[in-house]
Amino acid sequence: MIAEIISIGDELLIGQIVNTNASFIAAELNLAGIIVRRITTIGDTHNEILSALHHASQYANLVIITGGLGPTNDDITKHTLCEYFDSHLVLHQESLDNIRDIFCKRGYELTERNRLQAELPHNCTAISNPLGTAPGMWFEKNAIHYISMPGVPFEMKKMLMDEVLPTFERLGVTKSIIHKTIYTIGIGESALADRIKNWEEQLPTDIKLAYLPEPGIVKLRLSTYNSDAANPKEAIAKEITKLKELIPELIFGYDKDTIQKVVGEILLKLGKSVATAESCTGGYIAHLITSVAGSSAYYKGSVVAYDNAVKVEILGVDEKLIQLHGAVSQEVVSAMAQGVQRILKTDYAIATSGIAGPDGGTPEKPVGTIWIAIASPNKVYAEKFLLGDDRERNIRRASLFALNMLRKELMGR
Repeated sequence: MIAEIISIGDELLIGQIVNTNASFIAAELNLAGIIVRRITTIGDTHNEILSALHHASQYANLVIITGGLGPTNDDITKHTLCEYFDSHLVLHQESLDNIRDIFCKRGYELTERNRLQAELPHNCTAISNPLGTAPGMWFEKNAIHYISMPGVPFEMKKMLMDEVLPTFERLGVTKSIIHKTIYTIGIGESALADRIKNWEEQLPTDIKLAYLPEPGIVKLRLSTYNSDAANPKEAIAKEITKLKELIPELIFGYDKDTIQKVVGEILLKLGKSVATAESCTGGYIAHLITSVAGSSAYYKGSVVAYDNAVKVEILGVDEKLIQLHGAVSQEVVSAMAQGVQRILKTDYAIATSGIAGPDGGTPEKPVGTIWIAIASPNKVYAEKFLLGDDRERNIRRASLFALNMLRKELMGR
């Protein structure tokens, strides 16, 4: 099955909103064995919608459309679809009942504008939307499936996962494609490629490798399409075992893991606690840790010691250390880690101090110089990183590297 995704919305074209819908749909279609050949983003205009539908019909047998189904005048997708499919609007009672129920639960009065959302083209199949007021629409024309869903991400995702993909599975048009993602940290893409060159070259021909870099992390995705192996999952697992023997210190998780989730699981297993003292990362490590549900079981809190006075007065850093070595130094960041470990009474502590940028660097300490310290029950150690001149990337990368340092300490590496 060949698919095109059409995303409708002026806000997408001007960069006001990131098109996360298209990436989510493409990923899920790929997992179902449906090949996405093209992703098109267009504005809320009649001619653009008609043109995109016509182009997609030339090669695709599945067209998925998102956006333009709201109650306002600029939401013209439904009326344009009526024209394309030679249809007219009729009241869909089930959708109206759903809209009325949503408004009742929220204590709102049902308006005529929202009632009109329950009018659908007479020759479509309605797709229920329990999370919103805009139902989806499913058309078939010349053996092509056309599916129109709202642009609101959580509404679209529920429709796709609960209605659309299960229907295709029942129709027997999906096939199994297996992906396994390995997360590595602490090495760049090109250096990683050099480390695993021999392993990559001996991969079976039906297992494909993709490098997916992002700030601080490089993901390795193994995929098998129409595998010759009797058990493709076992074939991929065998290759991962070889990779783990090659780069054990770089791999921290798989698939939906995050470094903060992995670290939290280790702390829980060991029954240990952690606190953070952050300067240049400004609380971002605390944010990552607390993004994991249940992190209160092992995370005590943070001191964002941005000003040197906070380092001295709250964390107990000796002012002479700052005068002698500067705030961005091994000595100061180590004292910060020990200070927060002491005042919050934790087993472990993380501390950061650096020059995130874009200003503030010196020849001795250029922008991107970051010191990270880990305090354990019986020692403290620090490591210096030179991360570049982009402030946002520096903050994220430093935070990820700090969590990885703690991970390795907890694992005795």
